[in-house]
Amino acid sequence: MSAIRWEERADHIVILTLDDPQQSANTMNALFQSSLVEVTQRLLSVKEQIRGVVITSAKKTFFAGGDLRLLIQAQPEQAEQITHEIQLLKKQLRQLETLGIPVVAAMNGTALGGGLEIALACHHRIAVRESRSEYGLPEVTLGLLPGGGGVVRVVRMLGIQNALMNVLLQGPRMKADKALEVGLLDALVDDIKDLLPAAIAWIEAHPKSRQPWDVQGYRMPGGTPSTPALAMNLPAFPANLRKQLKGAHLHYPAPAAIMAAAVEGAQVELDQAFAIETRYFVHLATGKISKNMIQAFFFDLQSIQAGGSRPDVQQYPRQVLKKIGVLGAGMMGQGIAYACASAGLAVVLLDQKMEWAERGKDYSAKLLQKKVSKGRMSQDKADALLARIEPATAMERLADCELVIEAVFEDRDIKAAITGRAGEVLKPEAVMASNTSTLPIAGLAKAYPRMEQFIGLHFFSPVDKMQLVEIICAKETSPQTLATAIDFVLHIRKIPIVVNDSRGFFTSRVFATYCYEGIAMLAEGFPAASIEQAAAQAGMPVGPLAVMDEVNLELTRKVRRQTAKDLAEQCLTMPVHPAEAVIDRMCDEFGRPGKKEKAGFYDYPEGTKKTLWPGLAEHFALPELAQPTAQQFSLLQDRLLFRQSIEALRCYEEGVVRSIADANIGSVFGIGMAPWTGGVLQFVDYVGIDAFIDRCRELESLYGERFAPPEILFKRRTEGDRFRNC
Repeated sequence: MSAIRWEERADHIVILTLDDPQQSANTMNALFQSSLVEVTQRLLSVKEQIRGVVITSAKKTFFAGGDLRLLIQAQPEQAEQITHEIQLLKKQLRQLETLGIPVVAAMNGTALGGGLEIALACHHRIAVRESRSEYGLPEVTLGLLPGGGGVVRVVRMLGIQNALMNVLLQGPRMKADKALEVGLLDALVDDIKDLLPAAIAWIEAHPKSRQPWDVQGYRMPGGTPSTPALAMNLPAFPANLRKQLKGAHLHYPAPAAIMAAAVEGAQVELDQAFAIETRYFVHLATGKISKNMIQAFFFDLQSIQAGGSRPDVQQYPRQVLKKIGVLGAGMMGQGIAYACASAGLAVVLLDQKMEWAERGKDYSAKLLQKKVSKGRMSQDKADALLARIEPATAMERLADCELVIEAVFEDRDIKAAITGRAGEVLKPEAVMASNTSTLPIAGLAKAYPRMEQFIGLHFFSPVDKMQLVEIICAKETSPQTLATAIDFVLHIRKIPIVVNDSRGFFTSRVFATYCYEGIAMLAEGFPAASIEQAAAQAGMPVGPLAVMDEVNLELTRKVRRQTAKDLAEQCLTMPVHPAEAVIDRMCDEFGRPGKKEKAGFYDYPEGTKKTLWPGLAEHFALPELAQPTAQQFSLLQDRLLFRQSIEALRCYEEGVVRSIADANIGSVFGIGMAPWTGGVLQFVDYVGIDAFIDRCRELESLYGERFAPPEILFKRRTEGDRFRNC
């Protein structure tokens, strides 16, 4: 059995077709490795009799890359074995590029990571110009670096600076045209049927081919690190990287390793450069952070995007919706309308006044104009997209909509009134959804005549940029309604997580703990700048004070008061949080409810960046905490991360969040949980259940019951289970 098919044509050109018989995609598994050894040995034995080699694929994609199921299990004690396997792979690819005859990669589809590294070992790379395929070396997004020669070859192709900035440090996935522009591809064809003829033609025109770095007199583009012009710039690279990572560089070792491998490898011969790259790769692959990121951004994300939470497709066939209604043309409604129209759906954007509905449509017009002005979209396509949005005021315009999303003000009575009116005109099979972020779905569904067809669709702001949609099911929500909702979210190219109904659901509930913990630190007297910096160094994209300004303190207080009222009706008492007194003072005493009013924890001067309000130091900070010690600073970071994971554990324990994947992906893509952790539950695995419990108890003794370790931790510890799906 082989993962590479050999075909020698009559013109003595060999076609190597990558085709793993056991998998739907080609990966660098054991079968591929052994097949590559056999093929390279065969090529070496017949290279005098053949005129060239074309490498292509029988799969929908060219090559999917490394086998992440093996990589996620890599342990430090396996470093020697992994090093040997990587060196063997590089040896085969090096033999391929030094055959002395032309070798062409004819890529019929996506080539990311290891797939592109195979192509980089060829003398010429051709791809099909079509919109779906992607090319690049995205290993950094999984906490790794390209270990199959990618760093070494891209640096020698493009030069250190271009390789780092355009390809390696951020790992962008490029469409074919962009990859051609950057220099990863050499040529494009318009149709897949032209791919092989183009490869053959190039071989005919280049009978003797070598890599540029194997030609005598080769000079690296832009120079080596000893070149004066480059040497002047190199010292700034690490500083710029730290700035880009906002001080969280210790949690992201991959970018620094990539930079080191690129610079060190550029100063030595090729074989030594490969060895340096291998050393850094093995260090990352056997570390814990890469496992967090592989789990979240590959396995968990793949599970969700494959519809892992969807009811059985045989019982509930997939649906392709055509027309959507959006009630409310405000900030959220206009964003939802744009997302739907961008995915080819017709949209009725309805509000009380036509001018409000038109203003909501104008939001899309402005976004599209930016794309057109930057050359990212043609005017014709922009016009067609905009034409799919119909502003309206009459409920009757919703009559033929298959799904209607209510996106009005977060008030139960207002939502009930508009939901009831919509229910009168919608066809019986239509689904009604609410974009609420906190109000229980079961209560909102009472206003709809068919409660089983009511569901929550919680989008995140700004909708055009945020990828996550939290789908909330009440007890009455039918499986068919859930299936329709998931199909819709995937159709508009967003990420659906599914949770059960409860106050605050999952994302809002966990997100609130992050914000409140930051405000509690302020109440204790810590400087606001230290709180925000602790969040940044923990890997959070936005500090708790800044993000609370975005949410608005007054709105937060209204939700809190509504919650307290609802609990009182059930003879329950809402626990007091130390953040609440600060929020009340900010709103009542200082009149600073948030960014919307240009006055919150931050000042928002016109035409310049926001700055922390000096009054925070005057009214909250304690002199003895002006310079937190290293231990105090570490406590601040742990409080922000642990508090989110503790609340997520409680949600999982209570059945609010349905799966580990939903919890991890929801926390990273919805509320910005530090990506290096792999998500709120993966973070528990990273720390270790015993160590996590111990730290919770320490924090509980210092800050109270909110840090008490949830019971599920003790159950998992007893059962020897972990918070991982694979």
